Amino acid sequence: MRIGELARIVGVTTRAIRHYHQLGLLPEPERLSNGYREYGLRHAVELARVRRLTELGLGLPEVRDVLADDAGRELVEVLAELDADLARQEAALHERRVRLRALLGEAERGRLPADGPLSPELAEFFGELGDEMFDSPMAVKDREVLALIDTAAPPEDRERLMSTLLPALAGPETLAAAREVYALLDALADAPADDPRVAGAARALAACVPPDLPTGEALADGNTLLETFLADFSPAQAEAVRLAMRMAAEGGAP
Repeated sequence: MRIGELARIVGVTTRAIRHYHQLGLLPEPERLSNGYREYGLRHAVELARVRRLTELGLGLPEVRDVLADDAGRELVEVLAELDADLARQEAALHERRVRLRALLGEAERGRLPADGPLSPELAEFFGELGDEMFDSPMAVKDREVLALIDTAAPPEDRERLMSTLLPALAGPETLAAAREVYALLDALADAPADDPRVAGAARALAACVPPDLPTGEALADGNTLLETFLADFSPAQAEAVRLAMRMAAEGGAP
C-alpha cells in the first residue's frame, strides 16, 4: 500500500509518517522501480504502536527509546514517569480549581479585588486592611507593587517578602502608623526633593519598616523594580522613600 493508504488505515497524516521516518521511529521501505514506497502490514503495526504511545502523552524522543528496547523495560519506566507527571498535573489543576472557586465566591459577593486574582495570602491581607486604607494615593501604589511582587517575584523571594511584610503590618497600632505615613507621603505629592518635610516622612516610614525586610538589597545599584516604583512618585516622595530605606538598612530611624 502507498503512504496515503497507510495514513488512512492507522489514522495519522502522511506528514507525520514522513516525520517518523526522519526520526527513525518507523522503518522506511525501499522504493519500487516506479519511485513509490510500498508499505506492508509490519509498517502499519509499528505505526499504530507509535500512535498509541504518543496518545499516552509520550514525546517522540521517549517513543524512540521505547521502540529501541526490545525487552520492554524502558516502556515500564517511561510509563511510570508519565503517570507521576500526570499526578502532579492533577494536583496542580485541583489547586487552581480551588483558587478559582474561591475567586468566583468573592465575585458573587462583590468583593473581587480590582487588581484581579491574587494569592490567598495577599487577598486575605488586603481584606483585613479594609477599603478605607486604600483611600490614600500612596497606599494604592503600595497595593499595586505588592500585587506585582505576588505575581512576578520568584517563589522563594515572594515567600520571604510576604512572610516578613504582611505580619508586620497586621494589628490596629501598626495600621494606624501606616495611615499616618501614607498621609505624610501624600502631602509631598507636589513637593521638590529638598522639601523640609521629607526627613520627617522618612523617619515615620523607617519606623514602620520590618527589621527583617531586605532594604539593603533593594538599595543596590541597578534595582530596576525600585527605580521604576519610585519614578511614579514626586521628587519629595521618592527621596523620602530612599532615605527611609537607608535608615532601615542602617538599623532604624534616628
